[in-house]
Amino acid sequence: MLSRIDAHTPVIFINTGYHFPETINFRDEVMQAFGMDNLVDLKSQLPKSMQVDAGGRLLFTSDPDHCCYINKTQPLDSVLRTHDVWINGVRADQSATRSQMKETQEAPHNTMRLHPMLDWSAKQIYDYQQAHNLPKHPLDAQGYMSIGCEPCTRKFDLDMQEREARWYGLNKTECGLHTDLIK
Repeated sequence: MLSRIDAHTPVIFINTGYHFPETINFRDEVMQAFGMDNLVDLKSQLPKSMQVDAGGRLLFTSDPDHCCYINKTQPLDSVLRTHDVWINGVRADQSATRSQMKETQEAPHNTMRLHPMLDWSAKQIYDYQQAHNLPKHPLDAQGYMSIGCEPCTRKFDLDMQEREARWYGLNKTECGLHTDLIK
């Protein structure tokens, strides 16, 4: 959608350093295929060697909330200081948190969040992908429905809700982007 409006709009990719290699390749393929030329590869300022708990374990194993904060929420918060609109593709049917969202909402730093697909169903997403011949993430075919950081993502099984494949076994369904960066 964005490429048809303005292919020079900045696309902020929150690069946690933990993405599947397929995700990085897919990002690059999509940017090229749609003539998008303004990719911002956003990373945490804190090196991975310092993202450990008191026992020396990487935070994604012991404190995934803090890991998400350091690698996603904190870096994007700094970007919101210099942008007035943040467009993202959340859907209300993905989680209880997202079902409470509005199509437009305030974010920190006088930024407006825009959720253009908030009321879309998974079927509508599929139909749009088919109608516009959009590529699919290569891990879709391997059974991944909700793809995030590799250590915190597992394949979907029929006993799960869509977002349960992320942070499996934890009482966590959001990284903080859609809870902390919203008013």
